[in-house]
Amino acid sequence: MNAPRTTFAAALLAGAALALLGATPGPRPSASPHHGAATPVPDAVSHASVNVGGGTVRYTARAGTISLKNAKEQLSARIFYVAYTKDGADANRRPVTFFYNGGPGSSTIWLHMASFAPVRVATDNATVTAGPPYRLLPNAYSLIDKSDLIFVDAPNTGYSRVVGAGEPKDFMGVDQDARAFQQFIVRYLSANARWNSPKFLFGESYGTTRDCVLVNMLQGAGVQMNGVVLLSSVLNFGLGGGFGGSIGGGDWSSVFYLPTEAAAAWHHHKAASHGLGLQAFTAEVERFATTRYLHALARGADLPQAEFDAVAHVIAGYLGVSDEYVRNSNLRIAYPRFAQELLRDRATVIGRYDARFTTFNLDNAAERAPWDPSDVGISGAIVGSFNRYVRSTLHYSSDLLYRPTSSGDQLGAPWDMHHGRNDPPANVAPDLAEAMTTNPHLHVFSANGYYDFATPYFATEYTLQHLTVAPQIQKHITFGFYPSGHMVYLNPLAIGPFKKDLARWYDDTLAGR
Repeated sequence: MNAPRTTFAAALLAGAALALLGATPGPRPSASPHHGAATPVPDAVSHASVNVGGGTVRYTARAGTISLKNAKEQLSARIFYVAYTKDGADANRRPVTFFYNGGPGSSTIWLHMASFAPVRVATDNATVTAGPPYRLLPNAYSLIDKSDLIFVDAPNTGYSRVVGAGEPKDFMGVDQDARAFQQFIVRYLSANARWNSPKFLFGESYGTTRDCVLVNMLQGAGVQMNGVVLLSSVLNFGLGGGFGGSIGGGDWSSVFYLPTEAAAAWHHHKAASHGLGLQAFTAEVERFATTRYLHALARGADLPQAEFDAVAHVIAGYLGVSDEYVRNSNLRIAYPRFAQELLRDRATVIGRYDARFTTFNLDNAAERAPWDPSDVGISGAIVGSFNRYVRSTLHYSSDLLYRPTSSGDQLGAPWDMHHGRNDPPANVAPDLAEAMTTNPHLHVFSANGYYDFATPYFATEYTLQHLTVAPQIQKHITFGFYPSGHMVYLNPLAIGPFKKDLARWYDDTLAGR
């Protein structure tokens, strides 16, 4: 991007060692003093109702903060959250789900305003949402019929702040971040008498990284969890060795991105799909990617020219580009270049977070676009709607500026990608495997968008199918694939099936409890 933007992409998947996702590390934040202990704002409590699944759910909304403390019991942070709890429910039976976006450096405004809360911003599908006034509607797809919902902002994002004796370095890192969320959840359970409630985690993007570390930490501390939702996952940052990389290897990323690139070509009517639907077409590309294509990449310089040309021809058909383009790319199609190339004949670029979105190109000869249409297309509606909603409907009043995303001095410290005793890049898949094995009742739902270049679905599927857990535990992983992008819920044709799949998964997970 040409300049910093207050959007979810400004922080989403930013930081160090995000090789698989193709993110470029930005400047390391300078060490800066943490934000002082601002006067706490009283919790704001309101009441409302929403119609979901043919029934009315009356609920209480609480917007407030929970204080975190360090090992010396000194105040170190105040974490902002909004909780939606069903009125009159038995807390010993009623599930509670903790939601968070990722970044690192993102608030949870995106999940809160556009997915499964009792309200939802109306956004235009796969195009830039028109300007204000925006519409905030009752959400017929809310999960409030299945669970109480707690939307949590990470430290130094949203209204959450590192304060008092806290230092940003205590929170900005894979393990540090998870410890902060662990303490928040334990304190929330204690303050609200929810220790006996069924408990779920719901993370998006880097929030899925947090999911895996956090569920293992919680269970190690005696907080047994029932389920984890992974939406648009990144679990192993070392998998792939860089997008489209060919010098010295790193070919796995090319394998994992190919089905997403093919899906984008299919959506824009550029792929030679021979009449196949999206699911059947991508399944064909997946088989090719893990057989003939992977074998060709593995041969490297030993690949015969005839096979090189034949494989290039197949890829060109799948992706709707020329054979020459694939040959010049050495069979390895880096997705940022592909996003520029696919519709170059129309001077149009497709989105990174959601390839259904497009934007006109200012420089049609450029290798990459200066902004992401799937980022800028929805940010204004979500940020504007939340700022009105939190004040006018939730009646939470703070003199702090709400930070949709944070980076640099706002975070206050560079993100530490060390995990445990291991050097970067982090791999949290073993944490999930351990959590599922020590708690064989734990269930996982993995939701994925076909058009997501930020966290390609095929890489997630591969990672979760290689946890090396026992077969009976592997069966506790459920997959959902949807015709949408990184934020699956933005497509009106996807959020309904997504909610239906989640509702069934909650029921199955809690069966007999």
